[in-house]
Amino acid sequence: MEDGYTRGILILACSIFTWIFLHRWSQRTNKGPKTWPLVGAAIEQLMNYDRMHDWLVNYLSKSSTVVVPMPFTTYTYIADPANVEHVLKTNFANYPKVSIISMYQAIQLTDFPFLMVTCIIRIWRCCLEMASLIQMVRTGGNKERRQALSLHLRTYETLAQWFSEITLRFIDPLWRVKKFLRVGSEAVLDQSIKMIDDFTYSVIRRRKAEIEEAQEVLNNDKMKHDILSRFIELEKDPENNINDKSLRDVVLNFVIAGRDTTATTLSWAIYMIMVHDHVAEKLYAELKAFEQDRAEEENVTLKHCETEDLESFDLRTKQFAQLMSYDSLGKLYYLHAVITETLRLYPAVPQDPKGILNDDILPDGTKVKAGGMVTYVPYSMGRMEYNWGPDANEFKPERWIKDGLFQNASPFKFTAFQAGPRICLGKDSAYLQMKMALAILCRFFKFELVEGHVVKYRMMTILSMANGLKITVSTRS
Repeated sequence: MEDGYTRGILILACSIFTWIFLHRWSQRTNKGPKTWPLVGAAIEQLMNYDRMHDWLVNYLSKSSTVVVPMPFTTYTYIADPANVEHVLKTNFANYPKVSIISMYQAIQLTDFPFLMVTCIIRIWRCCLEMASLIQMVRTGGNKERRQALSLHLRTYETLAQWFSEITLRFIDPLWRVKKFLRVGSEAVLDQSIKMIDDFTYSVIRRRKAEIEEAQEVLNNDKMKHDILSRFIELEKDPENNINDKSLRDVVLNFVIAGRDTTATTLSWAIYMIMVHDHVAEKLYAELKAFEQDRAEEENVTLKHCETEDLESFDLRTKQFAQLMSYDSLGKLYYLHAVITETLRLYPAVPQDPKGILNDDILPDGTKVKAGGMVTYVPYSMGRMEYNWGPDANEFKPERWIKDGLFQNASPFKFTAFQAGPRICLGKDSAYLQMKMALAILCRFFKFELVEGHVVKYRMMTILSMANGLKITVSTRS
């Protein structure tokens, strides 16, 4: 009896070993990650989670399409512009954005019909007040403003934690179990959602109170005319079916749109500028010439500025902001190239997955199955020599300049703003915001990285910096 039991165990063990051996042997020529029975490539992905984008760069540099089997689905990662065009344009209807991915995100933002509206930040006022903000940070400011700033920073860090845990779901086969048991990363996610809800609902309550106060005293000067206030007005009509939950989605989407894409890109741009001295000096020269030209066009005298005199420095920065206009900013070709080159190497959204409704064949011959996911990878695409040439990994704004003018690339090659029917509607607005902010920062300040500070990305939906960007700032005349 015992011999038969032992023999059975040995046969089972040999069968499992043979199964695993044959499975691994069959992948000896595979250019993608090696998989294991049942769990697919989940083990390798989890081991490389913190460097996932560079892990994909390694595989996509060997093959422009990488297939990664997972326990419950298969991911197909693409970096060939022809495949990207097929997914985002040619066969657009077969690759939906929300219906498949929503099961991973489950953030309950899908009830609101105006989901993911692009935020147009009041950047002009921000620019005029930028010098004052910098002065407040340098001098300490008042206690109330410091406390408000601290609250917003805590909220933004919670948003970053939220995004990080959401991203983990894509490769964690046990996330549903952890969500049911409320343990691990899912417990952290629940706490993050609660804090975010507390923040957004407090914003809504405060704005409603301000509107009611203005209406009671019939003071139009106190009436708010921002997007949230307009949606609050729409809430009064029952036919619009808007409630506090809908308003919460508005606030959250605007916070995300205003912070996690534009702000992240600005951080990487500052980093790229300060570690490439020739870029910083060339950009400074363009901005100085811009300031002189605009002053002559407007027939104004530039205010005298002493870098150690905060009052005169503040007046000069505000004057510079007032000299900026939509048309004049369009002539800052090198600044535009610096931002675009930053987005090529550090796109705000490093990966963008799509669902697959029906079986399909990509232009390179790769077969994709219904129910799987296909992901184009802007982070990898910007680093591929077969896309950008042998200097693909170099930060080189000059690649975008031809005969002194900025030259665009195909949106299926430079995918930072998507392409096809889903191309980002806020692209021009985002460029305008970033150009105005960087123009002031790079004209009047010089940045240096704090010694020993490590700059790397944090694995989340947005390409945020894991440790922030610690810098020392000095003024420029």
